[in-house]
Amino acid sequence: MRTSFTDSAGAWRAALWVTVALTAVRLAAIFITPLELYPDEAQYWLWSRTLDFGYFSKPPMVAWTIWATTALGGDSEPFVRLAAPLYQAATALAVFVIASRLYGPMAGLAACALYHLMPGVQLSAAVAATDAPLMAFLAWALALYVFGLSTEGLRRRAAAAGAGALLGLAFLSKYAALYALIGLVLHLILQPEARRRWDWRDGALALAALALVISPNLIWNATHGFATVQHTAANANWSGQSLFNPEELLDFIGSQFGVFGPVAFGVLLFGSGLLAVRRRLTEADITLLCFAAPPLLIVAGQALISRANANWAAAGYVAGIILAAAWLVRWKARGWFIAAAASQGLVAGLFLAFVISPDLADRMGFANSFKRAKGWSQMTQAITDRAMHDLSLSAIAVDDRFLFNAAAYYGRDYFARADAAPLRMWVRTATPQNQAEIAAPLRAEEGGRVLAVSLEPDYAPEMRADFTHSGQDEVVNVRLDSQRSRRAEIFTGEAYVRRPRDPVTGLPTRP
Repeated sequence: MRTSFTDSAGAWRAALWVTVALTAVRLAAIFITPLELYPDEAQYWLWSRTLDFGYFSKPPMVAWTIWATTALGGDSEPFVRLAAPLYQAATALAVFVIASRLYGPMAGLAACALYHLMPGVQLSAAVAATDAPLMAFLAWALALYVFGLSTEGLRRRAAAAGAGALLGLAFLSKYAALYALIGLVLHLILQPEARRRWDWRDGALALAALALVISPNLIWNATHGFATVQHTAANANWSGQSLFNPEELLDFIGSQFGVFGPVAFGVLLFGSGLLAVRRRLTEADITLLCFAAPPLLIVAGQALISRANANWAAAGYVAGIILAAAWLVRWKARGWFIAAAASQGLVAGLFLAFVISPDLADRMGFANSFKRAKGWSQMTQAITDRAMHDLSLSAIAVDDRFLFNAAAYYGRDYFARADAAPLRMWVRTATPQNQAEIAAPLRAEEGGRVLAVSLEPDYAPEMRADFTHSGQDEVVNVRLDSQRSRRAEIFTGEAYVRRPRDPVTGLPTRP
């Protein structure tokens, strides 16, 4: 039977098959790739060993997810990353549902395809991080919100409660979920019809569900000095000398063409301006712009004031890609849609090829993009081999949080032994700056005989000066690719005595 993409059933089947096929390819890639966990992934794995309602730098969803997938298949890299492509598959299907309801099945299929091929989604589907669950829960929360706009009675009540709960799960994934609340308020202000459709009981149900879901994390933050909130605020870095950085703004805007897709992002910018000027924005356009614009505009402002990472606007990608696809369909811009899909598909294919064969990335000049996911197991092996030849060690201390996280993961078999020296973090500054320094600082009672590992050349003399006696350096050099290597200095330190830190800068006084 011939399938027509202009009817809902046919478009849904096509979207489902595209999603299943691409998800299968992504799952195969994460099981085939020789790339190791990058240090943040290793940190999330480490968190997942002790479940909690919050952690130093992130809400708990990423750790909960890794706990679930590793309980299913073990602690190997593929099972640490297993949920990422599944979350993105769920998001793509939500994109289809939203776009189909607002613009019709053809737009739904186009949006689903473009979302799948977004360069940022390729990366997010291959790593254990916070963006994939954030986007999945936000997308389905938006789907229920859109559904609630066109239904009545108990269905609307259920949609409101479900949207609130899903927004809460998005909040537990990443605090960028707050952008959706801004979008919701903005939509209710700009659209009188939306205010008429949602009454106070719907709002109360949504807020109650949201509060119920996020309350454990809020309690955790309150009992831990709002550590995650403070870390998130510190990332804004508004304490620099210059609060006007146009080059950072241009870098951020340029990065959005990269992570969103050059044609699709151009359509989003051009379409928003053109339709707004001509006053041809439809009710559906305004709805989605309310959710797409705040993350992009606020993070652009953050980039101008200080700096911003490309993925900080990820909360707006679902609504943004639907708008881009819907406008291309509305304008009958078949050539532009093909250009968007083809360019994004090329990037997606290259990325998967690089993930499966990092040597190919090296030969094509892209090795630098993958250096963080190489060499950690070899470095950890050198450290644990040295430790196993000295049973008198009281601790192994490192000076870099990336190395701490990677060593905890790749040295997990060694550190599980009863006779293993514990892994500790040498705290350089007066106060802890990361989770490792809070959870596992090197203490005086463990400083009798320490295997000290310095990944930071400038820190090695300062680290050595915190020991009364120290042995000769051994240098470990791990080759990452044809041009790059990772170097560490290893020495034995005895009688750890933490020197005073400068009261102003918090840094160690000169040795």
